[in-house]
Amino acid sequence: MIDFQPAIAVLEESQIPWPCTKLKRDLELALDKNLNGNLERWFEALANLPQVKSEQVALNQDCIQVGLATNLNSAQHGDLKHHLKALHPWRKGPFELFGLKVDSEWRSDWKWQRISPHLSPLKDRLVLDVGCGNGYYALRMAAEGATVFGIDPSMLFVSQFAAITGFMKMRPSAYCLPFGIEQVPANLHAFDTVFSMGVLYHRRNPAEHINALVNTLRPGGELVLETLVIDGGKNDVLIPEGRYAKMRNVWYIPSIEHLFCLLKQAGLKEIRLIDDSITTTEEQRSTEWMTWESLANFLDPTDKSKTIEGHPAPRRASIIAS
Repeated sequence: MIDFQPAIAVLEESQIPWPCTKLKRDLELALDKNLNGNLERWFEALANLPQVKSEQVALNQDCIQVGLATNLNSAQHGDLKHHLKALHPWRKGPFELFGLKVDSEWRSDWKWQRISPHLSPLKDRLVLDVGCGNGYYALRMAAEGATVFGIDPSMLFVSQFAAITGFMKMRPSAYCLPFGIEQVPANLHAFDTVFSMGVLYHRRNPAEHINALVNTLRPGGELVLETLVIDGGKNDVLIPEGRYAKMRNVWYIPSIEHLFCLLKQAGLKEIRLIDDSITTTEEQRSTEWMTWESLANFLDPTDKSKTIEGHPAPRRASIIAS
């Protein structure tokens, strides 16, 4: 079982108006094995990991590192790899755990390198990371001195975060809760910085998502938004019929100009485009730790500028607004 009490305690100490009764009720639902048949398998993997904690933790580097290879014996090394692989697929990373390299599907460090120089200093900031996955970015932010609450509805990714942080003798100031933005109370106005990376295009109503993000920010707070975009003017949007890059749940891909309009309508100001990049098969790819299909399988084999369905290939923009 995953212990969420430290996160609850910090939320209470931070005086964030997140009612504990609602929080605990939502946690009970997320942990209900009758609602998720995979929970028992994932929790078994967590329970069977080597019960070792290390003071050797490096969060402020591209490959987050916990422990040294010499901290484990050969049997423990075998258990480590076997049970971490039971938490497949590993989407975000990379990590190195007791000398074992977890080479995730995404080179998340590349995105962090593009975004981090443009952020307001994170030291002593209260951060909400929406769609945090296994917490790679949350841990990078914690290394900068932030207190970070990551939320992600996938208990698999929350379990991966629990596995990584469970090896740390000193708990980092990052927490991962098994929620979507829908479970966050409305009008919190509590966070200094809010991240939403790789979420907007999965939302049927993007304006509603942006408004929900804005309502979690304190006055003067900073929103960091990363999403798929297309070329075009302020009226251009791609609403895929069927799949986009083999994904079923891509509903809305705006042009950058259209995205700026949505952000302005939500009351955001000082809107800045900080990165606009084509996603490459070096940044997103299948690995030993994510053996399913990845970007190379999603592109037209005869024209890499298009998805296999004929849409523009993935291009991502990162924007900061206050």
